[in-house]
Amino acid sequence: MIENHFLVRLERLIADGERRILGLVGAPGAGKSTLAQAILERLPGRAVVVPMDGFHLANVELERLGRASRKGAEDTFDSAGYVALLERLRAQRNDEVIYAPTFRREIEEPVAGAIPVMPDTPLVITEGNYLLLERGHWKAVRPLLDEAWYVDLVPEVRRQRLVDRHVKFGRDEAAARDWVQHTDEVNAALIESTRARADMVFHWTSQSGDAVPVDGEE
Repeated sequence: MIENHFLVRLERLIADGERRILGLVGAPGAGKSTLAQAILERLPGRAVVVPMDGFHLANVELERLGRASRKGAEDTFDSAGYVALLERLRAQRNDEVIYAPTFRREIEEPVAGAIPVMPDTPLVITEGNYLLLERGHWKAVRPLLDEAWYVDLVPEVRRQRLVDRHVKFGRDEAAARDWVQHTDEVNAALIESTRARADMVFHWTSQSGDAVPVDGEE
């Protein structure tokens, strides 16, 4: 799934054993989590995934703010909390275990303290939509990443994956397609506008993962 030249790139990134943070960014349904899991499998014991989705605001708070119908938009996350976690991960002490939150799709809620990050784990992979956004608290994310990869997938395939995901977790197909069109795709357009800030573009094909570098980058 991951070609050897990507693994060589990652091996070089963590060669000195010091903490490095790799950001995987892309539109909803682009395959960020799939790529993160594939990296974990190729670097056993040397990487951990800390998803941005763990910083979704709780549904009750989204209702209070009137944002429940836009869940997944940039202002439906605790972006300041996410930045604070990345800062802690960069400066993690040798005697400290840092616990990160995760997001459980089956209940559509974040769960605190779910992911332990050990101090001797060299690579933290963080994946999410707004890692390259240049406004609000999000603008502090990119300087905390050692590398950022933009994960890309053919739009029609990506959109169908989203529909299938929403159906799997409880929406009927009509509601799923409506959510994709009016929420996910609005977010996708914003995320696409940040693509140029990535170090590299990782492009999924229908059979395997392939990638092309951003212009001017090796």
